[in-house]
Amino acid sequence: MPEDWQKGGFAIYVHWPFCQAKCPYCDFNSHVAREIDQSRWLRAYLAEIDRYAALTPGRVLTSVFFGGGTPSLMNPEVVHGVLDRIRQHWPRANDLEVTLEANPGSVEAGRFKAYAEAGVNRVSMGIQALNDRDLQRLGRIHSTAEALAAFDVARQQFERVSFDLIYARQDQTLESWKSELKQALGMAIDHLSLYQLTIEEGTAFGDRYARGKLKGLPQDDLSADMYQVTQDICEDAGFLSYEVSNHARSGAESRHNRVYWRYGDYIGIGPGAHGRLTLNGQRHATEAWSNPGKWLDAVDHGFGEKERTALTGEDQASEFLMMGLRLSEGIDPSRYAALAGRDLPAARLTHLQEIGMVETTATALKVTRQGRMVLNAILSDLLAD
Repeated sequence: MPEDWQKGGFAIYVHWPFCQAKCPYCDFNSHVAREIDQSRWLRAYLAEIDRYAALTPGRVLTSVFFGGGTPSLMNPEVVHGVLDRIRQHWPRANDLEVTLEANPGSVEAGRFKAYAEAGVNRVSMGIQALNDRDLQRLGRIHSTAEALAAFDVARQQFERVSFDLIYARQDQTLESWKSELKQALGMAIDHLSLYQLTIEEGTAFGDRYARGKLKGLPQDDLSADMYQVTQDICEDAGFLSYEVSNHARSGAESRHNRVYWRYGDYIGIGPGAHGRLTLNGQRHATEAWSNPGKWLDAVDHGFGEKERTALTGEDQASEFLMMGLRLSEGIDPSRYAALAGRDLPAARLTHLQEIGMVETTATALKVTRQGRMVLNAILSDLLAD
């Protein structure tokens, strides 16, 4: 009988923790460092790959994702070494997706050519805005012109190029977002990630907001209008919303992120990386040491995991629901029931259906477009004791 993770696939995430500058809205595990011993980083990555390979022999690999930080600061030799070692250990899907995140300020044509030769076949670019004033406000170190030039470089090397934009920014109007989104869709190849600006605790924006110094953020009504307009304009352009914040032409969806959202297994390598791994029939949550130096030292002494926690069926069912309802395809309720040992609450589902928040069939539970705007509330309702 297939294990549950096989319904979602198997992926590897490699975290590069370094950036040229820390963005004020970012709560990822990223650091600015003057000097980086890239050969030591490669040795550590290879050691972790070898360790995890011994635990997961024979699994067919769906995708590899280099995230960060700014992975486009990695020497191509590091990327090449990591992918060579991965290829030695695991059989691969015919359509293996290998994505590398890039920031426009670190894009060089020669470096991108070398990444492609190493086996990278998809790039995700952090453009974030298409005007210089907002780029500066977001703490980005590139200009609009540099972003467009970097996108052209990426497009020449890779058939699949996605990029990110942030909306609901300070002093942004609905009309200006419409115009910017249409410009983005005119550039886009097959995939866009479009995120509402969120203010996270522990970030520079979070501190500024707490002091009342972050002005011009949109009211909830305007944010909701921006979300609705985003769905309409992308849909009209053939970029369907296959996940809350991700839009793609048919067939161009991110295979890596789909492993997360379909609740597959994934190995997390690098500082602060999380994983979900089924071993001997038991799914575990893994987390690596977040401090880069501490992670390197830990790997030198055997392994970079800070902790590995066995997940109960209830834990898994909750995670599956939280991830899967982000997708437009929704979830199979019978898979939830198999994990949780019980069905989803029928009365709550009926109520959510009656008020237009979800749609149900015999094999699928989906959140409606209206429901996506209050997804957290729907999840809280379904997961309440």
